[in-house]
Amino acid sequence: MNEKKDMLRLENQLCFPLYACSKEIIRRYKPYLDPLDLTYTQYITMMVLWEKKTLTIKELGKILYLDSGTLTPVLKKLETKGYITRQRSKEDERSVSVTLTVDGQKLKEAATEIPVKLGDCLKLMPSEIFQLHSLLHQLLSGLGLDN
Repeated sequence: MNEKKDMLRLENQLCFPLYACSKEIIRRYKPYLDPLDLTYTQYITMMVLWEKKTLTIKELGKILYLDSGTLTPVLKKLETKGYITRQRSKEDERSVSVTLTVDGQKLKEAATEIPVKLGDCLKLMPSEIFQLHSLLHQLLSGLGLDN
């Protein structure tokens, strides 16, 4: 009977430290993103676009694990800031392409030190960061969220 009760203890849940770490890491990004006038979600969106340059909203959502309802306001804000453009496909009006602008590409230079600065906050060895990264991707894969 105690084993069943222990299963419901917060300290025994995998989800809680994942949630707490995610929340705290995103909070730690804030001082680095504020000068760029970016939220964390805008930042990860820009990271994908710095790499890919142009994607559909559907492709972008798949990479970021975000649905279009979450992604659309983020993209509208980035478009207002001049970092991206959105354009409906002429072949399929349901498909919208997102393209990085010149100003969006310039923003990349200002963001280059953010990963290093955040890495310094983690207090983990590079090998531990690599191992954690690998385990988290295994977990995503096990949950059926392969990219």
